[in-house]
Amino acid sequence: MKRISAFLLKLLGWKVEGSVAPEPKCIIIGVPHTSAWDFVISYLFYTSLGGKASILVKKEFFFWPAGWFVRKMGGIPIDRSKGANVIRQAVHLFNTMDHLHLAMTPEGTRKRVVRWKGGFHSIAKLANVPVYLGSFDWGRKVVSIGEKFEITDDAQADIRRMKDHYREKGIRGKFPENFTTEY
Repeated sequence: MKRISAFLLKLLGWKVEGSVAPEPKCIIIGVPHTSAWDFVISYLFYTSLGGKASILVKKEFFFWPAGWFVRKMGGIPIDRSKGANVIRQAVHLFNTMDHLHLAMTPEGTRKRVVRWKGGFHSIAKLANVPVYLGSFDWGRKVVSIGEKFEITDDAQADIRRMKDHYREKGIRGKFPENFTTEY
């Protein structure tokens, strides 16, 4: 799959920067999230590097035959029903798995949002795993994973620093109008 993924990325005109996160467990942030294609590009990217990233997917998507494909592409079923605690479920995954590179989008939707969700931050703190800042820049057609991002006890300040990072890089989404780094 590594060579096929690299070939497909090249065929689609994408350049790759970075490498697989060295730790067995981490959270990889994916920004900007403006299209379902972001998942395809990021999957091909991490696979082309020899990595395997997972994503949390509503358990309702795991019906036959779609469930097989979702699992194959790194999907992990998560209960998002009323009363279910997604953060607790994710921390449990980190505590019980030997290897987990969990890809998350702090925007939480493909629509334009100013207030990014801080669930990734809570999960990283509670599971004691590092965070890496990844991006899929549709303007330059560069998909990357950056260096480790040091989080503090202040989630909102960390999210502001992340937004500054992406603003400085000039990242553009597939649908630029759906992405903002404003506070």
